[in-house]
Amino acid sequence: MTFNEYQEFVASMKRYPKEYTTLYPTLGLCGEAGEVAEKVKKHIRDGAKENFKETITKELGDVLWYLSALAGDLNITLQEVADTNKTKLEERLKNNTIHGDGDNR
Repeated sequence: MTFNEYQEFVASMKRYPKEYTTLYPTLGLCGEAGEVAEKVKKHIRDGAKENFKETITKELGDVLWYLSALAGDLNITLQEVADTNKTKLEERLKNNTIHGDGDNR
């Protein structure tokens, strides 16, 4: 499945009110990213668990769902997101600005 095929799948499953387009998936994305952070934190605290990979994969899938929904609400494809990010990071690497902080390095 490609990024864009997955995004079409997500679009077919959206069940939130139109007046909350972008807001609903943004809040969901933040919540799910927090759940990923919690799982990693507990993994560090409690040590390796047999099912960590399975658990974190499911949580990352939830992040991907909300990311896909948000991008779709903004008429941006996941392929565009991936391509734009790749170009940005390649440019930073080329300019030796991969480290540091700020948006426009």
